[in-house]
Amino acid sequence: MSDNMESMVEHSCPICGVDNSLRMLAHTSEIPYFGEHTQITMSCSKCGWRVTDFIPAEGKKPGLWKLKIEEDAHLNARVVRSSSCTVRISELGLEVSPGSSSTGYISNVEGVLERFCDAIGTIRRQADSESDTEILGKCDDLLGRIELVKTAQEAVTLELLDPVGHSQILHEDATSTEISEEQAKELDPGPVYPVFDLGSEEAN
Repeated sequence: MSDNMESMVEHSCPICGVDNSLRMLAHTSEIPYFGEHTQITMSCSKCGWRVTDFIPAEGKKPGLWKLKIEEDAHLNARVVRSSSCTVRISELGLEVSPGSSSTGYISNVEGVLERFCDAIGTIRRQADSESDTEILGKCDDLLGRIELVKTAQEAVTLELLDPVGHSQILHEDATSTEISEEQAKELDPGPVYPVFDLGSEEAN
C-alpha cells in the first residue's frame, strides 16, 4: 500500500533562484526489510532541476553499513542510498561523497558498481590520449578490477556511511554499526532542503 502527496513549495530553486518554482512529490510505501519510507522528489518547473531522497518512517542514528562482495549473490543485495550517504570501496580507492546536488536512489550492489564504472568512464573520455596516459591507465585498471569483482574473482567491501542513518544494505551478510557524532560531523551531509523540514512539520 502506498500514498502520494504532491504540492507546490513556496521556496526559491537552489539552482536557478526562481521563486515558487519548486514542486514536491512525496510517495510513502513499504520496502521489504527496510520498513515504511517516504520517497521525496523535488523538481523545478523553470530550469528542470530534480532531486530525490529517501526518509524512513522511524528515526535512525548515524551509521556505517558494510558488505564484503565475494560471491555472485552479493551483487543482488538491495542498496538504499540517501542523499546524505558517502559510498566507499576502500580496496579500489573509490569514494563518492554527497555534495550539494546529491540525490538518493534504490539499487543493488551491481548497480552501485555500474555507477562507479560510469563515473570512471566519464573521466576516461575527458582525458587526452596523448598527455593523460597515466589517468587512462588508472581508469582502465579500475574498470578491470570492478569487472573482476562482478565476476567474483576479487573481493572488496562496499561501505555506506550516512550521518543521518537513512541508508542501508539489505542482505544477511551485511553488517551495521553506529558511528559517533564526531565521525558523523566529518562526513559531507549532502544537500539541505528546508522543504523536508516543512513536510515534517505538516506531518506532526
